[in-house]
Amino acid sequence: MNRKRRPDTRKQPETTPFKSKAQKAYKSQRRKNDIYSTTGGHKNLKSGAPYNNNTKRAGTDRLRFEVLEVDPEGFAINDELEPHIWKGEELRPFISKKLMEIANDFIDGLPFPVTIQDVRFTGSLANYNWSKYSDIDLHIVVDFTELDENKDLVKEMFDAKRLRWNENHNITIKGYEVELYVEDEGEEHSSSGIYSVMGGEWLDKPERANSKIDIDTAKKKASDIEQQIASISVMFDQGQFEKVMRHVDRLKKKIRTMRQAGLDTEAMEFSPENIAFKLLRRNDLLDALTKLKYKAYDQSMTLDD
Repeated sequence: MNRKRRPDTRKQPETTPFKSKAQKAYKSQRRKNDIYSTTGGHKNLKSGAPYNNNTKRAGTDRLRFEVLEVDPEGFAINDELEPHIWKGEELRPFISKKLMEIANDFIDGLPFPVTIQDVRFTGSLANYNWSKYSDIDLHIVVDFTELDENKDLVKEMFDAKRLRWNENHNITIKGYEVELYVEDEGEEHSSSGIYSVMGGEWLDKPERANSKIDIDTAKKKASDIEQQIASISVMFDQGQFEKVMRHVDRLKKKIRTMRQAGLDTEAMEFSPENIAFKLLRRNDLLDALTKLKYKAYDQSMTLDD
C-alpha cells in the first residue's frame, strides 16, 4: 500500500544573502564588542544589556545589523563646560590663539585670496554635552560672493579643500581633534553654543538643560542607516558600481536631512536624530559610506586586462 507523503510544512531556515567582506568585518567586530545584544535575545530587548556585562549573543536577523558601539556615558549632560578648554565661560587664551593660527594657515594655503569674517567654535565642546568623543568644530566664516555669485559652486570648492585639510592633518588640542569647516557669512547654524574665537565672545551662549536623551530611538535610527549601508556593500560585491554611487548619494542626503530635522527641533543637539548621527560617526560608518562611493567609482572606471 502506497501512502501519500505529506508535504513538509515546517519553517525552513532563511538563508542570508550577506556573504560580503563588509558583513564578515561587521560580524568580527561585533564579536569583539559584546555590548550589542541582550541576556534574553532579540525577544527581550528591554533586559539588561548593553548596560550590564552579562551579555549573550542573540544572532543576527536577515538584513539586520546593530550599531557596534553605544556608550551611554558619551551622551551625558555635564555640570560645566570642558575645564581644559574653558575657564568658566571664557575660552582659554592659549587655545584661542592656536585656533586662530589654524584658521589663518588654512586660508593662507588656498590658491586664491579670501577674507576671514569670523572664526567660530561650536559643537558639543561649546556646550554641556561634551564627552571623550567630542571634536573641536572650528568654523571659518567667509563671504562666498567674494569668490563667485554661485554660492553652491563655492561651497563645493570649500568642502573639497577642507576635507583634504582634515585628511592631511591630525591636530588635537587637549586630546580633542580639530575638525575644520567653512561656512558662508549669514548662514544659519543650528546650535545652542556658538563662540566667536575672533571676537572673544559668545554669539549663542549655551544653557545647561536637564534634557533626557532618547538613546533607544537614536539607536533604532542609526541601526536603520547601518542596515542600508550593509545593503549597499552587497551591491558593491555584486559589481553594481553605478547603483552603489547613486544609493550612497541618496543615503548621504537622507542622513543630512535627518540630522538637520533634529537640530531644527527644540531638543537640537539632544534630539534622537542628532544622537543617531553621532553614533554613526563614532562607529566610522559615515566614513565607510564615503569610501564605498570612492571605491565604486574607481571600479567603474577600471578596465581589466
